[in-house]
Amino acid sequence: MNEDIAYPPPHYHLTFTTLSAHAARHIRRIVRTFLVMWDMPHLDEAAGLAVTELLANVIKHVPGGSCTVLLLAQEGKLRVEVGDASSVVPVRRAAGPWDENGRGLAMVELVTDAWGVERNTGRPGKKVWFELKA
Repeated sequence: MNEDIAYPPPHYHLTFTTLSAHAARHIRRIVRTFLVMWDMPHLDEAAGLAVTELLANVIKHVPGGSCTVLLLAQEGKLRVEVGDASSVVPVRRAAGPWDENGRGLAMVELVTDAWGVERNTGRPGKKVWFELKA
C-alpha cells in the first residue's frame, strides 16, 4: 500500500459540459458523501444550499452551462469552487420583497463563513467560491 496517498482524498473535482437543473441534486449528494468521509457532516445543509445557489447562477447566466466544481477539505474548513468560462462577475444585490430573483448570493453570504469571486488569469472566466469552517 502506498502511504503517500491520503484516503479519503482531500479534494474532488467535477467537470460539466452542460449543467442541467437536475445536476444540483446529484452534486449535493456528492458533497454530502465527501463531508461524511472528511468528518464534516454537520456542514451538509449550508454547503448544499450554497453550492445549489452557485450552480443555479451557472444555469441561468452561463451560455451552454459548462462549469467545474471543486471540493477541498482544508485545515479546519471546507472550500467549494464553481468555475465557468463567463467573464461576468456575479454581484450580490438587494432583492425587493416581491422580486422572484436576486437572493442567491445573499443566501450564500448568510450560510457561509466567506465567499468571493476570482477572475481567471490568461483566459476568460472566473471561479466563485465559498468556505465553511469545520
